[in-house]
Amino acid sequence: MNIKNSRNLIYVPVIHTQADMGSMSVSLKQEYVKKFGKGKWQQHVREIDQMWEGLRDKIKRLNLDWSRVRVYQDGLPVCGKEKEIIKDLAAQGSKNHEIVAWLLESGAKIEGTEDAPLLLREYSYIKKLGEAHTKEAQEKATQEYEDAAAKLLKNRDTFIKNRIDKTLNKGETGILFMGLLHKVDEGLADDINVSYLIYRLPFKRRAEITQIS
Repeated sequence: MNIKNSRNLIYVPVIHTQADMGSMSVSLKQEYVKKFGKGKWQQHVREIDQMWEGLRDKIKRLNLDWSRVRVYQDGLPVCGKEKEIIKDLAAQGSKNHEIVAWLLESGAKIEGTEDAPLLLREYSYIKKLGEAHTKEAQEKATQEYEDAAAKLLKNRDTFIKNRIDKTLNKGETGILFMGLLHKVDEGLADDINVSYLIYRLPFKRRAEITQIS
């Protein structure tokens, strides 16, 4: 895959687990259980874990020269502490970050992927949703987030695309872990060849319900 004068990008879909949600995990779980029931929640968790196991196996079977691989991660800001963030989240049980940690141990390089101020703006909306305890407060927080979400997502995607273009060198392969709502694969530089680790997800409808980024 590493042709001398080409740049390659492998797109990996991300479904967030509880470990990825941090302080928001409890309230998000409660909302899911309220809508679909405890049994559906447990099924959802099992399916996500199985998906990550499948993705891990597919990545390992790529048999790339990991020293010529750069990893880009949904939600990982350009901050100078990217490795520490990956290690911390992997230690907390994030399946996504466990795979990224394995890639780094195998010789791949991690790149800060997102603009920190944009992430903080989005987090502030999501935090308000989690802290809203009345129907009126929930409706207000939801409306505020919906009003801002599309523009925030577009701005995040633009930053990520520019970041990949600036850091992915000729002869290298990037592995991009990115949430389902993003469209980073649209409008990348013409010399970046995009491929997909998998083409579709089972349980996509339920996945989108809990996808926050």
